[in-house]
Amino acid sequence: MSTPRRRTTTRIEVSSDRGVFMISVAAELADMHPQTLRMYEQRGLIEPKRSPKGTRLYSHQDVERLRRIQQMTAELGLNLAGVEKVLELESQLERTRKRVAALERRRDELQEEIADLEGRREQVRADLVRYEAGTGAELVRAKDIQPFTIPIDRR
Repeated sequence: MSTPRRRTTTRIEVSSDRGVFMISVAAELADMHPQTLRMYEQRGLIEPKRSPKGTRLYSHQDVERLRRIQQMTAELGLNLAGVEKVLELESQLERTRKRVAALERRRDELQEEIADLEGRREQVRADLVRYEAGTGAELVRAKDIQPFTIPIDRR
């Protein structure tokens, strides 16, 4: 009696920007002709990775971008110049969003720093007292003043 084989499945996670599809597969996934992908590459709309032997390798992100281009040309009626402009504006918008997020994080850090400094200022202000010694009033820290006694004359 033989023991039954146990079937195992191995799952491999692939980064969405890693080139894994050859041009024929990417074209099929994006529902377009491979020559169209070559034309889009020449126009700079898509930039596939290359294997060590120079074969074009398209990533999941590339395929999604190809589908977007297909949607803009087929459904929205944009020409390739319009697609280029839309993609450029989207890229610029994404950079601006990242910059705004970074500025908001910095603003929050600075607000925390200001609150900390305000607290320290109030603490220092509470520690300062007017001390009159000889020539005039001076501001000194309360902990630096030596205690003294005032003689009271009780007659």
